[in-house]
Amino acid sequence: MGTPEFAVGTLDAIYHSHHEIVAVVTATDKPSGRGLKIQHSEVKEYALIHNLPILQPEKLKDPEFIDTLKSFNADIFVVVAFRMLPEVVYSIPKMGTFNVHASLLPNYRGAAPIHHAVINGEKETGVTIHRVSAEYDSGEIVAQTTVPVMENDTPEILAARVLEREHEFLVEVISNIAGGSTSKTKKP
Repeated sequence: MGTPEFAVGTLDAIYHSHHEIVAVVTATDKPSGRGLKIQHSEVKEYALIHNLPILQPEKLKDPEFIDTLKSFNADIFVVVAFRMLPEVVYSIPKMGTFNVHASLLPNYRGAAPIHHAVINGEKETGVTIHRVSAEYDSGEIVAQTTVPVMENDTPEILAARVLEREHEFLVEVISNIAGGSTSKTKKP
């Protein structure tokens, strides 16, 4: 579940792992630009190229959307840069729904965590994978990994380094979850 370009690399990492992607959930298409041409999200563009089933619900509590999600019988949902999920959605997969967040939670909950790490002069940031809960970026932390913040980093430079680490780390963590290992917090 994701929308912006930020989420595409994560989707690609899962796609090229041994895990099966049963569907991609992304934002609805929206008119954009001068001619108000319908624009797909970057995640949808990736899913189209790779022939992955795509869901674009307007309302996350829509019964038809919920039934469709349940029909996939997914073990895990992975969320990257998407909307706040209602419990009726995040409680569907038997192993849980996990959000990938680009900071060492509880630091920098919400949007722009990489920018905040640079602006605030942090020496390190990282990636947190946590269970989705009713509160934003507040679920049980399953795993964390650190990424150094260099003196001359811009948000763009740091984001590239964080994303590179995030991709392999997420695949490792979902493999552990699928294998039954869900220890609360690890910091490799």
